[in-house]
Amino acid sequence: METSTASTVTGQDCVDGLLTPQEVERICAEGLEHMPLDGRRVLLVIPDHTRTAPVDLMFRTVYRLLAPRVAALDVIVALGTHHPLPMEQIYHRVGITAEEHARDYTKTRFFNHHWKDPDQLAVVGELSEEETGRLSAGMLRMRVKVPVNRMALEYDHLIIIGPVFPHEVVGFSGGSKYLFPGLAGQEILDFFHWLGALITNPCIIGVKQTPVRDVIEAAARLVPTPRTCLAMVVGGDGLAGLFCGPVEEAWSKAADLSARLHIRYVDRPFHTVLSCAPPMYDDLWVGGKCMYKLEPVVADGGRLIIYAPHITEVSHTHGAILDEIGYHVRDYFVRQWDRFRNYPWGVLAHSTHVKGIGTFEDGVERPRIEVILATGIPQERCRRINLGYMDPATVRVEEYRNREDEGILYVPKAGETLYRLKAGESAPGGTR
Repeated sequence: METSTASTVTGQDCVDGLLTPQEVERICAEGLEHMPLDGRRVLLVIPDHTRTAPVDLMFRTVYRLLAPRVAALDVIVALGTHHPLPMEQIYHRVGITAEEHARDYTKTRFFNHHWKDPDQLAVVGELSEEETGRLSAGMLRMRVKVPVNRMALEYDHLIIIGPVFPHEVVGFSGGSKYLFPGLAGQEILDFFHWLGALITNPCIIGVKQTPVRDVIEAAARLVPTPRTCLAMVVGGDGLAGLFCGPVEEAWSKAADLSARLHIRYVDRPFHTVLSCAPPMYDDLWVGGKCMYKLEPVVADGGRLIIYAPHITEVSHTHGAILDEIGYHVRDYFVRQWDRFRNYPWGVLAHSTHVKGIGTFEDGVERPRIEVILATGIPQERCRRINLGYMDPATVRVEEYRNREDEGILYVPKAGETLYRLKAGESAPGGTR
């Protein structure tokens, strides 16, 4: 067990076990006690149900510590472009009932972020052509407006409460990512998601410092509201680490620990991967994480099966666009840019991440691996969106277990642990 020694960050990791609720409360208390929050209006920024984390424990702990001090302690769900949560889901996320809310949590109101509602957004500035060119290492050079949910500007202090995992767009999730894209509008969201797609998932996932992270931090610096981060590192059913302090510093410590806990190294690639989506992924938009975290260890010409009988929708928000454009490798879009440039870039990015890396030459698309959906999405729709199909009723999970020596990998809860080849091994597709 280690305790943070940084003067600005209070935290602790427990690599060989989990933090107790008492240790979580101590870290939160030490981190928050000297902050000038008395009489202030505070907004807690939390993830939705698609991120594993004890948000319920964190909410109740922070409320217990701050409610006697602050004027308001409201909560907003940092949805990005995910669909809004009904109140019963929000209550479940924070671990209270409607009755407890009315009786015991009277200083809190709950809100969803709505990324497409202009009345909820305010432009806090823009990134210049020179800045985007520098941040993106020359890959994208353009002016980008930075819209954020107005609530981020209407409170005296923001407290970001969220987990940190390897992430396909930014490298590691968490920290300022709960503002962008968590509370963002479309312009900045599209820009850095497409930047991540240009870099490609295998080259960015699990990398701490990336051009996309640089863009997110540049956008966050335009938000004037003081903010603090409670960065969680999840281990099993609890917390293996928790860091409280300035956003970038707390996130940095959490990302270092996540790199130790959430990346599994294997000796060689697999020709077949059965990647099982947990129930928290309720459409392919979020269930695609079952591909992202495993793409680096699928052999060239191999297949990755996303097994999720409960998923019946491509995307609750973007399904119609994905039905139109389908899923394709990056260069399919890049080499036909005039045809696709007016589609939402964030949707194009998702498409390329699920399809994986590959080539598009002389009008022929050659993905490196085959991605197969064994979901509740019908076969005809899978073919229309350019993904493989397998009837989930025919999948016998036991046939995939304990066969790693044969080149078959079974992952029972995919989406948060990144799989990589050990150092020195030749990575599929020429990536490392």
